Amino acid sequence: MTGLELAALASAGVYLLLLIVKAILAARYRRNFPVSQPSRGEGVAVAQAILSGDPLLEERLRQVVAELDQAHFLWLVDTDDPEAQRIGRKLKAELPARIEVLEIEPAPPGVNPKLWKLERAKAGLEEETIVILDDDTLLPRASLGALVAGLDRATVTTGLPRYYEDGKWPSRLLCQFVANNAATTYLSLASFLSPVTLNGMTWATRKDSLEKFGLFQPILRCLTDDFAVARQVIGGGGWIEQSPLPQKLQTTVEGPGHYLRLMHRWFLFATLLLQKQKAGFAALITLLHGLPPILLWLALVACVAAASKLAAVAVVNLLVARAAILWLLQRSIYGERLYVPLFSEVSELLQPLHLLHASFWRRIRWRTRHYHVIADDDFRPVEPRRPGARQ
Repeated sequence: MTGLELAALASAGVYLLLLIVKAILAARYRRNFPVSQPSRGEGVAVAQAILSGDPLLEERLRQVVAELDQAHFLWLVDTDDPEAQRIGRKLKAELPARIEVLEIEPAPPGVNPKLWKLERAKAGLEEETIVILDDDTLLPRASLGALVAGLDRATVTTGLPRYYEDGKWPSRLLCQFVANNAATTYLSLASFLSPVTLNGMTWATRKDSLEKFGLFQPILRCLTDDFAVARQVIGGGGWIEQSPLPQKLQTTVEGPGHYLRLMHRWFLFATLLLQKQKAGFAALITLLHGLPPILLWLALVACVAAASKLAAVAVVNLLVARAAILWLLQRSIYGERLYVPLFSEVSELLQPLHLLHASFWRRIRWRTRHYHVIADDDFRPVEPRRPGARQ
């Protein structure tokens, strides 16, 4: 056996071992998670910070209002965002008793715009249960029921993302990144450790916890609001429960450039989170989630360089086993297969490149907003390089 053949076999073996361990832990967590009743939003206030710029915005807002037909919605829009104001007023006119639109002055420079809105809306939240929901997210009744029930055990509950694609290849790559990683990232360690961050698209808490844990005023200057909220809760002695029930998300991905900007922002946020962790935990996260894409690259490169039947068999078996494990895990968690051949593999192979991009380029686009990021609590608005560009 040559050195290249050994490298292909070893890389494939370690990759599969890590994937199997993560999949078993995630599936076990889902299987043992307490059963709860679906909720249509009775006694729940849903606060959504709304920013225009996505063509699907009105449709998604209409869908979530119809899904949670007993909830009270508080929509937080900027005074300089006429499109968001138009959509909010239009839908409020259809359901005036259930929707409140609050227009808020834009956040000052260096202040997280989502947290800024939530802080100013806090006084208007009258219900006991508060759900913070992104404006591109649909929360199914079963998932809301799990979040609400979990508040009997935890300070904050958070959900699991499930992205939908539009059939175009940039959207498919984005959705496969989430499908490949969401369950193994959020669920695999949830049986042993309180999550260090939230899935910021959806989380829930009790009204009294907002004041008790200092949400949101002390963390207004934190760019990664999900991590900042989690840090406040954990630092105050609270507990976060990770629900394995998904919420549905769909973001318009306009093309390759837009896909790259989205991934760049996500990976930059991930690096900011890891920088705040203890060395041991950061090493564990790197082993479980950072190493596998590199092992996949090593297996493929060694196979090509070895040009041998043994190496080829090892890589083919690796890809077949990977597909089967992801298929089984996704059926267990989501009740459906999300795996798409080729797009799934390419999405994983691109991850080290996205990480390098995020490590060296600190400018992000967030729909209509542009920031230069120095640290989680140090980010500055900058002028767009190209008028009309969005993320």
